[in-house]
Parts: sequence; C-alpha cells; structure tokens
Amino acid sequence: MQFDHYLDNARVAPNTGARIEVVDPSTGEPFATIARGDATDVQRAVSAAQRAMGNTLDGAWAKLSPVERSNLLFACAAAVSQYADELAQLEARDTGKALNTARTDAAVLARYLQYYAGCVDKLHGDTLPYPAGFTVLTVREPIGVTGHIIPWNYPMQIYGRSVGASLAAGNACVVKPAEDASLSILRLAEIAAEGGFPAGAINVVTGLGGEAGAALLSANRGIRHISFTGSTVTGALVGHAAAERHFPAVLELGGKSPQLLFDDADLDQALPVIVNAIVQNAGQTCSAGSRLLVQRTVYERVLDRLARQFALLRSGPPSMNLEMGPLVNAKQQARVRAMVERAQADGIRVAARGTIAAGASGAGYYQEAVLFRDVPPDSELAQEEVFGPVLAAMPFDDEDAAVALANGTQYGLVAGVWTRDGARALRLARKLQAGQVFINNYGAGGVELPFGGVKASGHGREKGFEALLGFTALKTIAIKHD
Repeated sequence: MQFDHYLDNARVAPNTGARIEVVDPSTGEPFATIARGDATDVQRAVSAAQRAMGNTLDGAWAKLSPVERSNLLFACAAAVSQYADELAQLEARDTGKALNTARTDAAVLARYLQYYAGCVDKLHGDTLPYPAGFTVLTVREPIGVTGHIIPWNYPMQIYGRSVGASLAAGNACVVKPAEDASLSILRLAEIAAEGGFPAGAINVVTGLGGEAGAALLSANRGIRHISFTGSTVTGALVGHAAAERHFPAVLELGGKSPQLLFDDADLDQALPVIVNAIVQNAGQTCSAGSRLLVQRTVYERVLDRLARQFALLRSGPPSMNLEMGPLVNAKQQARVRAMVERAQADGIRVAARGTIAAGASGAGYYQEAVLFRDVPPDSELAQEEVFGPVLAAMPFDDEDAAVALANGTQYGLVAGVWTRDGARALRLARKLQAGQVFINNYGAGGVELPFGGVKASGHGREKGFEALLGFTALKTIAIKHD
C-alpha cells in the first residue's frame, strides 16, 4: 500500500518522490509506505489552508456560518462511527495497539467531534462596562491557519481534541502526524472531505519530524498557532520556534504521574485501575500512572497483590486483544529495555514481570510489564519517563512525605489519590503539582475535562471548552456613540 499527503481534498504525491516504510510493530515487517514530506510539501499545505480562510475570512471554509461548521463536524462524527472498524484496523496495524484499544480510540474521536460540533454556536464574546457614551464588546475570531503535530501513541484521539477544537473555532488546519502513525489521520482527512468539508480546511503532510515537522515551524510564515504533543525535549524546541515567530503554542509534554495510595483506600477498587493506568497502550501514554506511592503500613500487602496481577499480564499482537500490544518501534523497545536493565544493574528489585504471549512474533517490538519495588526517589526510574509498561513502587510514611515524593520530579501532568478520607483528598488535590488530580479514580479521560500540565509537562490546555477558547483570538471593539 502507498499513502500520499492529503492536501486541498486530494491525495498529493511528495515533492521529491521520497517515501518512508511503514512497519508493523507486531512483526517488524514493512507493509506500506507514506510520503516523505519536505518544506515544499508543507508550504503547499499551508497555502491550501490560507485559501480556505481567505484574506479577510472570505474563503470557502471561513465564510461558513457557525451552524454550517457545526453540521459538518456532527456529520464527520457520524462518519467516524460508521468507519470505526476500518479506522481501528488501520491504527492497530500501524501502532501495534490492541484492536479493542483502537476501537475505543475511534469511539472517543467521534465523541470529541460531537462535543466540539455542539460548542460551535456557543462560542461568543461579552459586553463590557465602560464610561457613558461608549459601548464596548468582545468577539472571538479564528486565529487563521493552525499547525498540529500529532504523536504516535493516540493519533485518533489527539486529532479529535486538537484538530476538532481548531475547526470548531473556524480555523483551517495543517496536520503533521508522526511517521510511525499516519494512516488513520490520512483516512480521517478523506472522510472529512467526503462529508463536505471545503478544500483546504484539513491538510495532512506526512514525513519525518526533523524535515516536515521542522518545516511546519520554520519554513513559512503562514502558521498562526501550533499544537504539539510529544516529548519534553522536542516540546522545548517547538516552544522556542513559536516564540521566535510570535504565535501561541499549546504544548502537551511528558509526565511521571504519581498515584498516592493510603492505608484506608479500597484496594479492590484501586488496584485494577492502578494496573490499567500503566499497561494501557503498553505504557505509551503521557498520563500513565508510572509511579505508585504506597503508605508503608499497607506497602507489602499492596505489592503482593500487584505482583500477582502483573504476573498475569500478557503482550501480543493486536488481533489477540490481550492486555498489551507491542511497543511502537524498535527504537522505543530498545529504550525501554535499556531503562529496565539499568534499573536492575543499579540494584532496584523486580517484584513481578508479565509475559509475551505464545505465538507472538519474535521480531515484534514486545516488552513485558515490569513492577519494580523500593525504587529510590532520585533514581532514573523514579525521575524519567519510561514510556513503557514499567511501574515504580515506593513507600511513604505520612501525607507530607507523600506530597514531597509526588512533586519531586520535573513533571506535573496528572496525579491520583486513593483514600476514604475526604478532607485528606481535598488537601492533597490542592497541594499536588499537576494539571489534573483524580480522587479514587484515575485516567486522563473525559472529553469535557481540560487537560494539560505544569512544569516540564507543558502549558496550555486541550480538551473541553477551554481548548476551544485557546484556538480563538479575542478582539475588543469600543464604539463611541455620544
């Protein structure tokens, strides 16, 4: 199979003719190619988006009324539901995730589009008190052409919360998906065009981050806003490029998210959620609950129960629908394995380990789930994002110690608190340095819930109405009439 860019509602071959192999992570075998875009391809996409906006918001996309934009997004959501299995099959083969996980991602994408479709005609300004003789009002306008750099771990979901919000606000979009996960995004652009989106409203350029991604940031002046989800290191480069060009950036970066488990917690409720929070998508989740802080009085009991659960976890190809699929590529597999091996070499003990299912290809990029115990707070395993199914457990004695451990990294994306003490839960929710805090539940779920980090986990917010506001420019109009 050969996949081209999707620009101006048409498939477009790469400018240079260069292509990138698409590899099935469950077998290590290539099965398709995508276009290897360059600065010329990116400029084509930006020009198409600019035409859709027009010089004075008079382009085919920009001149649509809010109700018309809403109807197109609702129709796109319905089409995503109709093609959900096709999209899930594409994404599962492309990324290695279990087929059931990919189906869930397609359903969540449809929900994002429904949510933002319903928000379009609720996006309004205000009238402001001012001296007599004046009427002052604010209006929210589209920013223009927005760029979206989509990662490989949840391409459909992140497309929904990023591109969906931008379209709802009236912007035209240029999307650069990860080279390891482009297929579902290309199909989504086609689905939108089939559903009536004007040419240029959604444009997808595939290629390498250092080429097409860099060109999106620096090779033209047409981008007015950038949305990036990825690593902290790359996020810093994106933020720097945005600052140089004076456009806003939403950066959703890494995490080392803690879950704080107190001795009064309901373990039957907590432990399955804690396990799922680290093995979902093979741990390749920015909000993965990768640090488990357990009150010392129940530490051994919790570790014993978790060890039994980890021993049952299996990794296999998407079609098996096991607890985990493979990691996305050989580079990611090598990185995770190296971090596990370094932790063991440093004397950190493995409490339990999952297995790779019989029948899984030996050439696939599999990694067993690993539970480490008594992890030193200053170790690499406690401080750095593994982005794999690796859980670091450590004990604490009291609330103050738990908060110090939880806040003791450069990250601040998500945190979880498990306790029956309502006062404690509220105290900790205020003390924890995180963009989201979950009490007696965990997971960056909920289309309606603003999502983003503090510290090195980024800035700006995706999801919910807050994301929609971020894709608008607020204009103040002051009218003197006396």
